[in-house]
Amino acid sequence: MNQITVYTTNTCSYCVMLKNFLTQEGLTFKEINVQKDQRAANKLVSTTGHLGVPQTEINGQWVLGYDPDTIKNLVR
Repeated sequence: MNQITVYTTNTCSYCVMLKNFLTQEGLTFKEINVQKDQRAANKLVSTTGHLGVPQTEINGQWVLGYDPDTIKNLVR
């Protein structure tokens, strides 16, 4: 089973597109809103070097931005 975590904010239209894409693909995911969770935001930056969203962690691999092709390649 895929471990998918999506890091989002309230105002990010690409985050909405990404969540819709994952749902359409039948992929379950955990969402972390870095706007509401400062510790998660700090961890995201220290892990990836980027604050921009969406960022998606799939089975330990990171995808920056809305990138359906890369996501499809990473899911099992």
